[in-house]
Amino acid sequence: MKISKTEENYLKAIFSITEKDTPSASTNAISHKMQTSAASVTDMVKRLAKKKLVIHESHKGVHLTKSGNQIATMLVRRHRLWEVFLVEKLNFLWDEVHEIAEELEHIKSDELMERLDNFLGNPKFDPHGDPIPDAEGIFATRQQVVLSELEEGENGLVVGVQESSTPFLKYLNQLGLGLGSEVKVLEKYDYDNSAKILLNKKNEIVITGKVCQNLFLQKK
Repeated sequence: MKISKTEENYLKAIFSITEKDTPSASTNAISHKMQTSAASVTDMVKRLAKKKLVIHESHKGVHLTKSGNQIATMLVRRHRLWEVFLVEKLNFLWDEVHEIAEELEHIKSDELMERLDNFLGNPKFDPHGDPIPDAEGIFATRQQVVLSELEEGENGLVVGVQESSTPFLKYLNQLGLGLGSEVKVLEKYDYDNSAKILLNKKNEIVITGKVCQNLFLQKK
């Protein structure tokens, strides 16, 4: 079955929306994710449904079939492996790689991906801390919490971000926060859910509640 690049992007968008315990994706959610009109989404969903890649239930939304999920999972695998390659081997910053990987993910070569995976040492997580599915579509897991869940005096290592927009990642760069950063919560402020932290055992900074909600840590 031939799948166009646009169709693949829709499948990945639906996968992304439903990845975190959401049973289905609404037309509005897909429209927002794809930055297109609801009418365009409706037309594409009909096309994907004819190919048996999605199921659309009235008033319930859209979810992927087994075939649709397999295609989306492999797109995610290719995307995240390319991001690792771009950061680790070509020295791109983590806020620079998403759009490039969006193009590279459509290269359909299992042999290339196997060689790339082996070349990179079979990484389990991408530069943003998102899990990379293996060739069988199985995602790695780990224990992690958002920074806002840490109590005063607790510490941990930054292992991922919940938001991976370029402005957010650039902001973290300015703060000196990245994967592997060590964070200790010194004080929490109920007024706006911000927190004072000790970064890498030397710098005290105050971070907003939004940052606290979007940083994943492994407790130490």
